Amino acid sequence: MTINNDIKSKRRKMIIPSLLKFISAFIFIGLLLFVPAGTLHYRNAWIYIAGMMVPMSFVLVFLLVKDPELLEKRLNVKEKETEQKKYVGLSIILFLVAFVIPGFDFRFGWSHVPVWLVVLALILMLAGYGMFIGVILQNRYASRVIEIQKGQKLIDTGLYGIVRHPMYLAATLLYLSSPVILGSYYAVIPMLFLPFLFVYRILNEEKILTEGLPGYREYTERVKYRMIPFIW
Repeated sequence: MTINNDIKSKRRKMIIPSLLKFISAFIFIGLLLFVPAGTLHYRNAWIYIAGMMVPMSFVLVFLLVKDPELLEKRLNVKEKETEQKKYVGLSIILFLVAFVIPGFDFRFGWSHVPVWLVVLALILMLAGYGMFIGVILQNRYASRVIEIQKGQKLIDTGLYGIVRHPMYLAATLLYLSSPVILGSYYAVIPMLFLPFLFVYRILNEEKILTEGLPGYREYTERVKYRMIPFIW
C-alpha cells in the first residue's frame, strides 16, 4: 500500500513539469524549423513533428502511469561529470545547427528529397524510437545523466545482451534520419558528427560504470560491442 501511495504521489508531482517540458520541447523545435522556413506551410516539418509527438506521448503517459520515478530521471539533464558537461555543450550546438538548416533549405529550395526517401527515413526514425522504448522497458536506470544511481543493478539481458549502449544506437537511428524527413540533405552533414559525440560520451560513461557499478567490467568482456553490433 505504501509503495502504491508513493507512486501516486510521485505521479501527481510529475504531471505538471513533464507536460510543460513536453509542450515547450515541441514549441522550441517548431521555432527552429518554421522561423527559418519563413512559413508554416512546411509539410516535412509537420510530418516530423507528428512522427515524434506520437511515440513521445506514448512514453510520457506510460512512464507517468507505470514508473514516474524513471520519468523524473529522464527529465533531469543536469550533468555532474565535467566531461559530460562538455558533451552537453557540444551536442546543443550540433542540434541547433542541424535543426535550423532544414528551414532555410526549404525556403531556398536547396534539396529535393523524394517522397519515398522521406517515408523510409520516417520508418527508420520510428524504429529508433521503438528501440528507445525497448531500452526504458528493460532498464529503469536509463536516466539522461551519467552517474551511478542508488541501488543500481547491472542490466545485461535483452538489447543489453547485444550491445552495451543500445540507447545511443536508438538515438543514432532517430537523429540521423531526422534531416531526411525534414527534406534536407545539407542538414545531414552536421548530424553526421553525432555518432562521434556519442563515442566521446560512451568512453567516459564506461569509465564511470567500470569503477562504480559491480559486475560491469565482466559485462564488457561478455558483450564486446558498445553501440553498433560487429563494428564498435
